Parts: sequence; structure tokens; C-alpha cells
Amino acid sequence: MPLNRLVIYAQNIEESATFYERHFGFRPLQLPGDRIVELVSQDGGANILLHPAAKGQRRGQSAVKLVFDVEDVPAFCAARALEGLVFGPLHSADGYVYANAKDPDQNPIQVSSRAFRQPS
Repeated sequence: MPLNRLVIYAQNIEESATFYERHFGFRPLQLPGDRIVELVSQDGGANILLHPAAKGQRRGQSAVKLVFDVEDVPAFCAARALEGLVFGPLHSADGYVYANAKDPDQNPIQVSSRAFRQPS
């Protein structure tokens, strides 16, 4: 059974939708009367459901990190920096590279070349 959707609780749905559309290529879909915005993956990956956060929920209060597969992490991070998304330092581990950042609600995100590493 494949994992097809993830829920992110967002303080500002529009800001989060724009973030994931601009930096990761998702397309927002919102049906009339629906308070959830579905961010549709353009590459066959899982969709993200943006759900309004409860009034008492603090930003970044999560135990989940979204990891996006990126073949060339340094180039991706450099291109996103030109658009205002700054990742932390590049890290190397076991044949791949990764970097971390936060979305507008301070949820952790990561770009990683782990899926593209060559078996040893």
C-alpha cells in the first residue's frame, strides 16, 4: 500500500501553498468549500494536504521532516537561494549529500541525493 498524501498543519495556507509550489513544483488544488489545499505532486510522488493549524498549535511543532529527492543538492540549494529559500550547510553521509531548511510554518524540510547514490 503506497503512501500517497501527507498532512501539514499550516498557520497561513496561502503562504505555504506558494512556498511548495515555487520551490518544489507542486500544483495547488482546492475544491469550492474545502478548507484543505491539496498540493499535487508533478512527478508522481506523494501529495501534500495543507490543513489549517489549530489556534494553539505552535509553528514547527512536529515530529516529521519532509525529504525531497534531488540529484544535485548543491545546485538545487543555490537556485533556491536566488528565490529566497536558504538551506543550511551541505552535509555528506554514506555516499550522498543533504541540506536542511524550514517551511513558512517552521516545519523541517530536507533535500537529499540519497535516492541517487550508487551502491557500493
